[in-house]
Amino acid sequence: MATTTGHVLLVEDQTNVRRTMAMLLEQDGHRVEQAASAAHALALLAERAFDVVVTDVRMEGALDGTGLLQTIRAQRSETEVIMATAYGTIADAVAAIKSGAYDYLTKPIDPERLVITVRRAIERRALAREVRELRAQVDGTNQIVCVSPAMGQVLRSVEQLAASDSTVLITGESGTGKELVARALYLQSTRRHRRFVPVNCGAIAETILESELFGHRKGAFTGAINDRKGLLEEAHGGVLFLDEIGEMPPAMQVRLLRFLQDGEVRRVGDTQTRSVDVRLITATHRSLEDEVACGRLREDFYYRINVVQLRIPPLRDRPADIPALADLFLKRFAARLSRPVVGFTEQAWQAMAAYRWPGNVRELENAVERAVNMATGAVVGVGELPAALWTRSEESANGSTEQEEKGRLIGALERCHWNQGRAAASLGISRTTLWRKMREHRIDA
Repeated sequence: MATTTGHVLLVEDQTNVRRTMAMLLEQDGHRVEQAASAAHALALLAERAFDVVVTDVRMEGALDGTGLLQTIRAQRSETEVIMATAYGTIADAVAAIKSGAYDYLTKPIDPERLVITVRRAIERRALAREVRELRAQVDGTNQIVCVSPAMGQVLRSVEQLAASDSTVLITGESGTGKELVARALYLQSTRRHRRFVPVNCGAIAETILESELFGHRKGAFTGAINDRKGLLEEAHGGVLFLDEIGEMPPAMQVRLLRFLQDGEVRRVGDTQTRSVDVRLITATHRSLEDEVACGRLREDFYYRINVVQLRIPPLRDRPADIPALADLFLKRFAARLSRPVVGFTEQAWQAMAAYRWPGNVRELENAVERAVNMATGAVVGVGELPAALWTRSEESANGSTEQEEKGRLIGALERCHWNQGRAAASLGISRTTLWRKMREHRIDA
């Protein structure tokens, strides 16, 4: 495995020892911060994440290194901890490892042993992160339900494109599952053994987007205290997924266009270029043609990312997928929330089938999660679904008749033994709204 650099926190109350260790690790390419006590270390850990903490065992103050280890294991379990002490014994070493330490160093610390141990700890953390990402990707593909012909066509296209390295643009409304399709492309490709790096272009400030994507050299700007790889280099051999590509600033469009043309990146503040092998997949809920016409998206950049386009249909255009998705979400949330819910009533199925789902699959998922939380029995009734699915309003536009709504109200009241507060909560409406509807439908309390 190639040497991995990371963010290291040194916790040591002896200033000279701490500074020497910091110098050794900085020379090995790591970003290092120092703390003279466990309390100071906890303050730093509360503000930002570290890959590795190297801490002395015996320090002055209310909290020693062992207590710090226990706190880190409880609050930041992904951070690796290396213990160091001048009072090393086999018993201490065994106790530290059992408590979750990655390794144990005895003072005076051998410089080479320190450097190698930190490298290996960072590599283990990187490997654990990749395993978590892979598990999330595998779980995520289970959400791609292929019952409707429309989604069947999408997945056939995914299978065809997986073997290619062509740039793919995925379009579709918010909530349709564009990232899931991107991950499916990745998992079926030969690049699946390397990283899938997702980036939301609209969630990163324009001032730091260049550094995030391309990396930077030490001293390139205030705060650049170490050389740092960009996300393009992190994705080397794998896939970079740029979500909401329509949000990318014009200056960054030029830089990314250059990368797509020659396959090379230059970190901010650097003169050296590096060859990077990355497959680019982008996604947007916007009309990029309109963005080009308005001058917000460069035409040459648009044609470069739009080599192959996959359109994900909205949920209202694939109603056959609704029952399968709802059943999938029901099983997932029933297990996660430990609720004995196993299905839906016929009225609930009808309401879900008739609804337009403007928020697409994401809205359906949220609706089912709410229903599982609110269910009072083994099956979800229509009244336990969000009110938008069944109330008589122009927004829901689900064609509910007055008789159907009256039946839902009475059903909720009966399930809650005519407790109006509980019935209103189960219906997702206020008690005042329930009382008004009871008057409209002449329901006698």
